[in-house]
Amino acid sequence: MQPADDGLGRGVDVGPLAAPLALDRLDVVARGPVGHEVRIPGHWHLASTEGILPSVESRWQWILVTAVAPVAWGSTYVVTHRALPADSPLWGATLRALPAGLVLMLIARRLPQGAWWWRSVVLGTLNVGAFFVLIYVAAQALPSGVASSVMAAAPVAMMLTAWALVSERPTLRALAGAATGIVGVTLIVGTATGAVDPWGVAASVAAMLMSSFGFVLAKRWRSDVPPLVSTAWQMAAGGVMLAVAALVVDGAPPPMDGAAIAGFAYLSIIATAVAFVAWFSGLARLPAGTVGVIGLLNPVTGVALGALVSGERLSVGQGVGVVLVLAGIATTAVVGRGRAPGEARTRAAEGRCPRQDSNLQPTD
Repeated sequence: MQPADDGLGRGVDVGPLAAPLALDRLDVVARGPVGHEVRIPGHWHLASTEGILPSVESRWQWILVTAVAPVAWGSTYVVTHRALPADSPLWGATLRALPAGLVLMLIARRLPQGAWWWRSVVLGTLNVGAFFVLIYVAAQALPSGVASSVMAAAPVAMMLTAWALVSERPTLRALAGAATGIVGVTLIVGTATGAVDPWGVAASVAAMLMSSFGFVLAKRWRSDVPPLVSTAWQMAAGGVMLAVAALVVDGAPPPMDGAAIAGFAYLSIIATAVAFVAWFSGLARLPAGTVGVIGLLNPVTGVALGALVSGERLSVGQGVGVVLVLAGIATTAVVGRGRAPGEARTRAAEGRCPRQDSNLQPTD
C-alpha cells in the first residue's frame, strides 16, 4: 500500500495484515509518525474494504451477485402476465411478499430492535408494500418488455438520491453509463409493439421513484444490520401490511389453479427472497449508482423473455437498445476500480489514517 495522509500532514506506513481480512473488519499494524507501531484492532468496523484493498475480482463478484436481482425481476412480468390472476393486485402482492418475508425471518432468526421497528415499516412500504402493488398493476396493463423498461430511469434517480443521502457523488463515467443505458431502454420502449396503457406507465414510474428512494434509504440505514436481516424485516413488514389491506379491500384470496400456485412460489422465493437479498448485499458493497445501472438488466430480461415465451416481436430498434443497455452496464461497472466513492471512500480513508485523537494506543 502507499503511505496515506493522516490529516495532520504526516504519512502512515501500513504493515502486513495481522489476521485474515474479514468482510467488514480491519486488523493491521501501522507505523506512526513518531516511530511507534499502532494496532488497529479487529473489532474496528468499516463500511467497506473496497478503498483499502482494491480488488477487481471482488468487485465483479458483487456485480454478478447483484445482477441476480434484476434478472429475476425481469422475469416477473412474464410470470405475472401469464400465470397469475389479473383482478387481485393486493393479493398478488401479498402472496409474493409475505411468504418471502417469513422464509427470510426463519433464516435470520432476529427481531428488529430500537429504531429498526419503524425503519422496517418505512422500508417495507417503499420497497415492498406499495412497490409490489404498483408493479403488479403495471405487469397486467403493459407488455412485458415495456413494463420492465419503464424502470430505466432508476439509475439516475438512485445516483441523485445517493448523492443527497449517503454522499456518493456520481462520476462522469457513471453518468455516461447510465445515459447510454437509458438511451437503450428508450429504444426498447419507443419501438415496442402492442398497446401501451398510460395507467400502466404511471404505475411503473411511481414504482421506480418510490423504490429508488427506498433502496438508497436502506443503504443509509444498513450499517449495523446485515443485508439478509434487514431484508427479512422489511419484507415481513411489507407483507403484513399488504395482507391486512388485501383482507379489508378484497376479502378472501382469489381461487388459484396449479399454474398460479407455481407462479407465486417462483415469485416469492426466487424473484423476491433471493433477489432482494442479492440486491441489498450489492447495495452494501457497491455504489448506489452502479447498482442502479446493473438494474437495467431488468428490461433486457423482460424483453428477452417476452420474445421467447410470450411471442412478443423483437424489433431491430429493440435489439440495438439491448446492446446499448449492456454497454451502459459495462461502462459503469468499471468505475472506481481503485477507489470507493462516497461514504465507503470516506470511511476507508479513516481506516487507513487513524486520527491523532483516536483511542488507539502505541505498542512497544
